[in-house]
Amino acid sequence: MHTLSLTAARTLHLNAQGLLTPPRRKAVKADVLTAISRMAQLQIDTISVVARSPYLVLFSRLGAYDQAWLEQLLAERRLFEYWSHEACFLPIEDYGLMRHRMLDPSGMGWKYAANWHQQYQSEIDALIGQIRASGPVRSADFAREQGSSNGWWDWKPEKRHLEVLFTTGELMVSERRNFHRVYDLTERVLPDWNDARDLPDLATVQRELIRRSCQALGVVRADWVADYYRLRKVSWLAELAALEADGEIVPVTVPGFKQATWVHRDQAGLIEAANAGEVASSVTTLLSPFDPVVWDRKRATALFGFDYTLECYTPAPKRKYGYFCLPILSRGKLVGRLDAKAHRARGVFEIKSLYLEDGVRLSARLAGDIGRAIQRCADWHATPQVTWGKVPAAFMAQSDD
Repeated sequence: MHTLSLTAARTLHLNAQGLLTPPRRKAVKADVLTAISRMAQLQIDTISVVARSPYLVLFSRLGAYDQAWLEQLLAERRLFEYWSHEACFLPIEDYGLMRHRMLDPSGMGWKYAANWHQQYQSEIDALIGQIRASGPVRSADFAREQGSSNGWWDWKPEKRHLEVLFTTGELMVSERRNFHRVYDLTERVLPDWNDARDLPDLATVQRELIRRSCQALGVVRADWVADYYRLRKVSWLAELAALEADGEIVPVTVPGFKQATWVHRDQAGLIEAANAGEVASSVTTLLSPFDPVVWDRKRATALFGFDYTLECYTPAPKRKYGYFCLPILSRGKLVGRLDAKAHRARGVFEIKSLYLEDGVRLSARLAGDIGRAIQRCADWHATPQVTWGKVPAAFMAQSDD
């Protein structure tokens, strides 16, 4: 059994995620689909204090690119949306891997309320009839009867109907307009799909989701595998053992890890070079809080020693780092976090605060790497003027040098 150093484990994980080396050329539309396929899924979030999360995750891997490509790929049926890790864009070829969840959404928690479906069956049937007769709809197409919304959970009935039908797979998101979902009948979005003919059995689906989790993570522990696709939190050791027997994953020992650990075969050929430091990440970039590298907080702590909590849901007085702090990845380490806001109308990228992790030595190279990463992100936002708030004095001094 190979021994894999923790640093090498990070290297192989970042390579699997497309974060080993900076992009060598200007991105093209096909690169968006390739990046999503490599990660297996791209989580969706609507917070736009900087770029919305799916766009930022792609920027971290591709550099500057046209954000419209993501919506175009969705409208072209190259991608679809569904609940996988959370709400995600997925390659259309993976529709069958999510179909069992649609057919039996009872385990989806708040995403599906059976009593709502039962209580409003006639209204839901009428909505389906309207879409069938008149075409796709948005939630915004329906007026709110009682004033403005009081927040995320105060949805108008039609919005809830649409979400229920989306979760059960009767509707799909056919496109997005200004990032708003447009819903249409699944039979029109995917006219060639047939459950009786195309639906894989559940055991095959579960094994494939675990295999794709291993491939996307590069390095996987037994206690990490369920989180990637939000599988049941049970032991998947038998499935991992089967993948090992097939040569899909290779067992390794990582010092400090008590749990069984494997490397996906796509990364196995780099084990020796990664251990020797001959292969290492040279990327410095800002990550979304919903990037796969950090979305499993326990994994981020184990791999990177990075204790991260998204604080936008924390009351302002209790926040330690800021509303929407972006992890800073630099040369294989998570070295800090950045609270930023893009003021698009003024062309200003505001750095509210920048924090370096304990033990990070601020060299001129690191300060330069971070400064350039911030400027690249600011330029991509069309907010090229960077303003600095609460930033370590040493950082500014090193940057000036």
